Amino acid sequence: MRLTITGGIVLAMLSTSVYSQSPEWNKLSTAEKEIVRVVIDVFDGMRAGDSSAVRKHFYPVISSYSAYTTKEGVNELKPGDIQNWFNAIAKPHDQVWDERIWDYEIRVDGNLSAVWVKYAFYLDQTLHHCGVDAIQLAHDGDSWKIFHIADTRQVEGCEIPAHIADGATY
Repeated sequence: MRLTITGGIVLAMLSTSVYSQSPEWNKLSTAEKEIVRVVIDVFDGMRAGDSSAVRKHFYPVISSYSAYTTKEGVNELKPGDIQNWFNAIAKPHDQVWDERIWDYEIRVDGNLSAVWVKYAFYLDQTLHHCGVDAIQLAHDGDSWKIFHIADTRQVEGCEIPAHIADGATY
């Protein structure tokens, strides 16, 4: 038990020091950092295959959508099933699901916030697709929680910053 607590403290200190080195992170207000931290925690949990670490950042009822263009050039908006996503994260898979994010745009008004963030999704070290995540969160009195998430997806024309392509996750 002592090792687990100590390990958690060390991990928290390391992740805080990594954030504090990012010029993008340093420009955020305290509230914006709390909001972005939720998004980063979700993708860290996905990368680790830990669905409970992901799930704790969501309200019980969530809407999700993906917007993309088919190979035939047709624009589509497809509803997602967030529970299927949680289940998929929990299942063992051969490759690491690695969603790397950058270029945060955050809006906050009271207990409502919106995050627009670019991402590149990798299977291990291989780029699978890229796009934008549009995430809406509400503060429940204790913490920020996600109640809506939408994304775009493209497989060509991904413009990914060098540090992200080289393995940085944010």
